[in-house]
Amino acid sequence: MPSDDEPTYDEPKYTAPGLSLAQGGEAASVLQERLTALVDLALTLKHIHWNVVGPRFIAVHEMLDPQVASAHRMADKVAERIATLGAVPHGTPGSVVRRRPWADYPLGRSTVIEHLQALDTVYDGVASSHRAAARRLEGLDDVSRSVMIRQLRRIELYQWFVRAHLEDPDGALRDAR
Repeated sequence: MPSDDEPTYDEPKYTAPGLSLAQGGEAASVLQERLTALVDLALTLKHIHWNVVGPRFIAVHEMLDPQVASAHRMADKVAERIATLGAVPHGTPGSVVRRRPWADYPLGRSTVIEHLQALDTVYDGVASSHRAAARRLEGLDDVSRSVMIRQLRRIELYQWFVRAHLEDPDGALRDAR
């Protein structure tokens, strides 16, 4: 969570039409949590891209770059929505580290299966939190909620891509977690 040395900004003087300042601020706060997660996800995906080794390396290596690009686009959409609501999006590395309540990605150079199992866990957290954010935004800000739902579809698709590498012929996932 933000520390006392986090830069401070004036409270928004405006928000999106049809929302009160309080509603815009609350929606922006929900979105800031998602921005933090999406910036972290993009960095984590690139880290895996650089550090995955072993059989099926190239398939996973090449699968991850489009996911990185998509996570960057999702972060940009969320940051722009925060700004539209009159708030300040925080996306600096220090801000992301201070604001995230989860531990850093645990692996360095590691095998395809180990990275994909860890990435499946990352996607579980991002997808679950996006779904919770969509619920929190319901009745508060339908535009922001719509952004979350569209992104959730993409996040779940990418998790399916990851799980396809972990699935056995009977449909069970390899799980070393």
